[in-house]
Amino acid sequence: MATQQGLSGADVLAHLGEVVAQRRDEGEPDKSYVAKLFAKGLDHILKKVGEEATEVVIAAKDGDPQKLVYEVADLWFHSIVALAALKVEPAQVLAELARREGLSGLEEFAARSQTLSSPPPAITGSDNDE
Repeated sequence: MATQQGLSGADVLAHLGEVVAQRRDEGEPDKSYVAKLFAKGLDHILKKVGEEATEVVIAAKDGDPQKLVYEVADLWFHSIVALAALKVEPAQVLAELARREGLSGLEEFAARSQTLSSPPPAITGSDNDE
């Protein structure tokens, strides 16, 4: 599915991940919200993820589709910040979703319980290979 600018959802997530990583590495906390989040540390970032998740639940319970979309966008954004804090790229999450496609929920859960002790392999060609 393409966005208004003709980019795929994966392209949008990849670009956002790149911008967040750049702000993590080079951003100035007094000029960038993302840099400010990183300056406050992982616990603060995770607190924001939790707050946004709660807001998603509230919007869904309220039955307001427009507010739900807005809050999910906030949750995804802050989740990407959390991923970047641990040097994980959005493409790795997309690859995991692709791996699960076609599996029943019960099959995926059974497979996860067997392999949960080891992390999924990194995507080749990323900065995470270093």
